[in-house]
Order: sequence, then C-alpha cells, then structure tokens
Amino acid sequence: MPERVTVFAPATIANVGPGFDVLGIAVQGLGDTVTATRRTTPGVVIEAIEGDNGRLPRDAHRNTAGVAAQAVLRLAQREATGVALTIRKGLPLGSGLGSSAASAAAAAWATNLLLGEPLSRHEVLLACLEAEAAVSGWHADNVGPALFGGAFIVRTYEPLDVVTLPLPDSLVIVLVTPDYELPTAEARTVVPQTISLAQHIVNSGNLAALIAGLCRGDATLVGRAVNDVIVEPSRAHLIPGFGAVKAAALAAGAFGCSISGAGPTLFAFTDTIQQGATIAAAMQAAFAEHGISSRALVTNGCNEGACVVERP
Repeated sequence: MPERVTVFAPATIANVGPGFDVLGIAVQGLGDTVTATRRTTPGVVIEAIEGDNGRLPRDAHRNTAGVAAQAVLRLAQREATGVALTIRKGLPLGSGLGSSAASAAAAAWATNLLLGEPLSRHEVLLACLEAEAAVSGWHADNVGPALFGGAFIVRTYEPLDVVTLPLPDSLVIVLVTPDYELPTAEARTVVPQTISLAQHIVNSGNLAALIAGLCRGDATLVGRAVNDVIVEPSRAHLIPGFGAVKAAALAAGAFGCSISGAGPTLFAFTDTIQQGATIAAAMQAAFAEHGISSRALVTNGCNEGACVVERP
C-alpha cells in the first residue's frame, strides 16, 4: 500500500435544469486536489489547505474532506489507520461549482487508495454523502459526478440507487461565475416545498428529454430541455442580473442556460468552443452592466471522476 496518494476531483454542475437534487454533471478544467499521507497516529488530520485564504476549517470533523476521509476509514473498518490530508482548492467557495463536494470526493478516494482500495466507488459515495450532509444536506448530485465523472442520476435516495452516463463530446459547457458568493444553505431556503401539477409535468418532461439528449449526444435537445419552472424562478432573485445574463446567453446562441448548483455561477450549453466563447463574452457583458465582474470558462464534460494525479 502506498504511503502517499494525490487525487484530483472535478468541478460539477448540480441541479442541472429540471434535475434538482437528482442530476449532476462533471466538468473539465476546474477542481480540487487532495493528498492523503499515512501517519502513525490513528485518525484523520488536515495538515494544510491552500487556496482558501484561510477560510475553511482545519478541524477534520468540520471540513468535508476530513469528514469523508473519516467515513472511509469507518466503512473500511480501518479506524486505527492514521491519515494526514493536504487540500489544494482549485474551486472558489460558494460558487455553485461543487467546491465542498470536490474536496470530499478527492479526499475519500485518496484515503481509499491509501488503504489498498478496500471500498468500491459506490461504497465511497456513502462516505462523500456524509461529508455533504455535514455542510449542505443529504444530496448526491454534486459529490456523485465529482467521484464518478460524467452525468450522475440519483434514482432514489432511500435506498440509494444511482445511474451514471458518459457525457457526449458534442456538448460544450459555458460557465460564468460572478465575483460574489451564494452559500448553498441560503439558496435552499427559497426552494418551494409544494408545487402545482402543471409544474411537475413540465419539469418531468424536460428531465426525461434532457437525459435522452445526453444519451443521444444531442446538444440542442439538452439545451432545450434544461428549462426549469420550479427551482430556477425561486432562486433567480438571489443572483443580480440573472434575467439579463440568461437572455444574453440565449441571444448569443446558447441552446439553454440555467443556474449551476445553488449559484451564483450560470451555465450555458452549445456545441462548439467558438460559439461558447461568444456566449461567455455576452454573459460577462450582461453581468458587467449590473456592476458585477465575473470569470468565464468554456469547456467540456469530464467523464473521469476522482483520479490519481500522483502516486510516489
């Protein structure tokens, strides 16, 4: 068994359109990296965190990476093992890109590899869910794609039953992140607890078509189906300029546009990098008109989840 393992886990888009808490996708180009090192004293410690400006807790019981690593030790019945974690944040906090989930997935998988891989990815997912529950609730549409890659569908939570799908190369993803944070806990407070039958029908149809589009590699269908009439309208007011930014994306040729995770990042779908760059510029300009600076990334889906980037 190795003495040290370094794992990268990708950023994610959760709540994809009508897929609130049940559909997430992994994206290339962003993510968190965690190094797990064997230590002689039992338990998990966090030795260092880079890239968070000192904001994240170093207490392993309060950090998603630490919680996930401890859960792996327990599930593998290896609690006498000592693990030290170093976390390198590549994702901004409170951005809607699965920052806590990426850290949890990377730490959990690194710890599992350090133990000789006694757990399957599905078993490691349970450890990641514990970590997410500690900060934002029991939902897998962020940690799932961060751990598995691709598109991740939660069929049921009780019992946990999940489905994974590869993301088509034809799908180009535009991510625009305004320079402010929106905590997941705050965004969840505005989600409606009851909906109409008409809303249920619209979102069900769109979710079915969205998954069909992913299976067929039909980026235009994915874009049309990303329409959400339940959660997006309730959260739109939390993102200044949301309506103008979404309208700018669609006017620039996006097939569809919505909120990534809890926000404030917005995503849009298209089918070429060149068109993606045009859409990103239009979205950033719309944010700027509301006095908000932003960062943009034009990328593709990531079909590889948590993976080793260093194994000395």
